Amino acid sequence: MDIIKKDIIIIGAGPTGLVCALEAAKRKLDYLILEKGLLVNSIYNFPTNMTFFSTSQVLEIGNIPFISHTDKPTRKEALEYYRRVAESYQLNISFRQQVKSVKKEYFTFEIKTQDKTYHCHHLVVATGYYDKPNLLDIPGEERSKVKHYYDDAHPYIGQNVAIVGAANSACDVALETYYKGAKVTMIIKDEAIYEKVKYWIRPNIENRIKEGNIKAYFNSQIKEILEDHIIVQSPEGEISLPNDYVLAMTGYRPDFAFLRSIGIELEDQQNIPTYNSESLESNIANMYLAGVILGGQNTSKFYIENTRHHGKIIMEDIDKKLSARYA
Repeated sequence: MDIIKKDIIIIGAGPTGLVCALEAAKRKLDYLILEKGLLVNSIYNFPTNMTFFSTSQVLEIGNIPFISHTDKPTRKEALEYYRRVAESYQLNISFRQQVKSVKKEYFTFEIKTQDKTYHCHHLVVATGYYDKPNLLDIPGEERSKVKHYYDDAHPYIGQNVAIVGAANSACDVALETYYKGAKVTMIIKDEAIYEKVKYWIRPNIENRIKEGNIKAYFNSQIKEILEDHIIVQSPEGEISLPNDYVLAMTGYRPDFAFLRSIGIELEDQQNIPTYNSESLESNIANMYLAGVILGGQNTSKFYIENTRHHGKIIMEDIDKKLSARYA
């Protein structure tokens, strides 16, 4: 098997990975992005009708303006924008290359995917978090009617749908499925809707709950998922509810098992990786971390708009090292 050699390998073709590639290209560094799926794969798997909370301006990368029809862009507009960025700069991306292992020997990283082997001197990990849902860990979660990702409302028309969660995604899904004709029940472990729900969504969901069109069980959790009903533990005791689908909008997390497997140290229960805040270099020399994975379990700490500078920080550090090596 031929070995593909690069100075820099970037794992992940999300917005942060693209920023890293843009900065590498700007400095004429020899780089390659390895992406296990599609361009901005996580955004592609967002709900079909999703609207970003952020404005298009703060999602811009590579000095290419992001023009959207309204102040807050849609998923479709974001996909088109990042496609244009990748094409405009002719970014070097290898798709459907899922990294299986990373080993370091002396100054070289050996990276293996399902069918190729790569060698590089510098590695950037920008793998995001959307691929790993936070599971309920209850009996019946393996049933096909349980969904941790939401696409659109059509499959749920006329169905008994239980929404688990009370943050932005859960509230969006509850409202969209309700308006399309689903019989919606929300199962919420806390005593109220999450306080940071989008300001234009919060009054709507609270009013639908207040008028009884969306039933909400607060301080409650699903105890078991059965074929045609669910068992809910509520303050009033166990309740059996008719059910066709469970949409568990419980959030997502980085692939901590993968990070550990490549040698990244994760601190305390929050799984925050060890890294140099000035260079973003991890505990392993010449391996860098970028994007949301820096926040560990706290996936709301980092997002596109406050990680757009990560690529510049990392590539400046790598450029200095390469310049010193070849001087």
